[in-house]
Amino acid sequence: MKEINNEIDVDYYRNLALQKRKVHQKFLASLKKKPPKNLDKITKSIHEEVFEEVDCTKCANCCKCLGPLWTEADIERVAKRERMKLADFEDAYLRVDEDGDKVFQCMPCPFLGQDNLCDIYDVRPKACREFPHTDRKKIYQINNLTIKNTEYCPAAYLFVEKLMARMQG
Repeated sequence: MKEINNEIDVDYYRNLALQKRKVHQKFLASLKKKPPKNLDKITKSIHEEVFEEVDCTKCANCCKCLGPLWTEADIERVAKRERMKLADFEDAYLRVDEDGDKVFQCMPCPFLGQDNLCDIYDVRPKACREFPHTDRKKIYQINNLTIKNTEYCPAAYLFVEKLMARMQG
């Protein structure tokens, strides 16, 4: 893992992801055309391997750049934790985007601490819990999202690279 001052070098991995975008797209498209029978087992194994190597608290780029989509259940859970009325929570933190989804008013995430730790980790939104979605079954169903995530998340980039190596090796 390439680091600068004990933090993951996000720009380094973003540049690699941009350079390899077409290769990654072609590879993921090939998985969609003809998914191997054991693909879910392989992706689960690679996901676990990647997250043994990657310490998200040395990055937190997702929390700095990509805001989660908030479900009503997320809003209720976090507002309760913050001891706020739903309307007050939404007024303080959320806006409706062009797709009609509830998202943060601005980034970085207001619950991200200086130490890159999440202040609401145990009740964080579903989108945060599932990011970068590399442990999903039928990973080929979210190829566009996976490609986008490689540009923001070094773990997603490493996941695609390891998956390519495993499938082609």
